[in-house]
This record gives sequence, C-alpha cells and structure tokens, in this order.
Amino acid sequence: MKGMVFTEFIDMVEQRFSPELMDEVIEAAAPPNGGAYTAVGQYDHHELVKMVVELSARTGVAIPDLVRTFGEYLFGRFHQGYPHLFEGMGSAFQMLSSIESIIHPEVRKLYPDARPPHFDIGGDGVNTLEMTYRSDRHFGDLAEGLIRACIEHFDERIALAREDLVDAPGSVIRFVLTRQNA
Repeated sequence: MKGMVFTEFIDMVEQRFSPELMDEVIEAAAPPNGGAYTAVGQYDHHELVKMVVELSARTGVAIPDLVRTFGEYLFGRFHQGYPHLFEGMGSAFQMLSSIESIIHPEVRKLYPDARPPHFDIGGDGVNTLEMTYRSDRHFGDLAEGLIRACIEHFDERIALAREDLVDAPGSVIRFVLTRQNA
C-alpha cells in the first residue's frame, strides 16, 4: 500500500485526536520501520490495520467507523492535493463513474507500483449508480468513506446502500447509490 495512505492516516489521527495518541498507537502496533513512513514508499497494508486496531482500543471507536472516517478525511486530502482530478466533474455520479477510466489511471501514473482496488461500475448513471468494490486488502469501509465524502462534496441528495458479497473471494462489496427526489 502506498505510503501516502499511511502518512495521511497519521495526520488525521494527530489532528482529530493527538500526536501523543498517534505515538502510542505506533508504539503498540510496532511496525518494522518504527512508524517512519514516506508518501512515496510502499508498505504492507497489515501495518495500517494494526494501527487502526490499536487506535480503536484506545478510543473506543469501532474499527469500521474509524476506517470510514479516514476515507472521508482522505477524500478531502485528495481534493486538496489533486484538484486537477476534480476539474470538469459536476456530480458525484460523474466522479465516481470515472474511478476506473480517469482516477485510477492517474494514480498509476503518479505511483506506478500502486495497486488501487477495482470497481465495476453499473446502473443507469442518472438515477442509480452501482459500484462493486474488489480488493484483497479488505478496505471496503475506506471505500465507503470516500464515496460518502464524494456525495457530500457535491452536496447531492443520494442514498447509499451497501451489500457485502460474502460468497465472493477477497473483499467484494456492492454499493448502490440512488438519487433522492428533492
């Protein structure tokens, strides 16, 4: 997993909780590098999982809630750091539909060794959008947080339903977004 995800997680915890708590989390998780992450480095995603587990134990916030919150935070950071990806995007459906055609190819240009999750996109694209998330890293809650933040960013009335597809290998989740009438 790209180091940028780790550095952003550390920044979020330091901002929302405290630098001291982040130090405790890193010490307890005991990553091989001692918690010294660089944005361009590549790290085992299990290190992030250990830090989330330690953060949950210290805050009492459920792991899925922490990961969704991180996804929401990360969306804001993407918007600040990569504004060109948002140019010409007029709606959440338009942005989310472009994940595999525009956003992930851009990610791979910036970070050739990145392995973003895969999304199968369906629905009519007008009133409904179906996104099937596939990843062997099981960060569906992170994806959900990113999706929720995207909806909020465009200030749209969109209902989000989630279906974990347990019979599928790895982490496969179907997100169904439905426009709500005003």
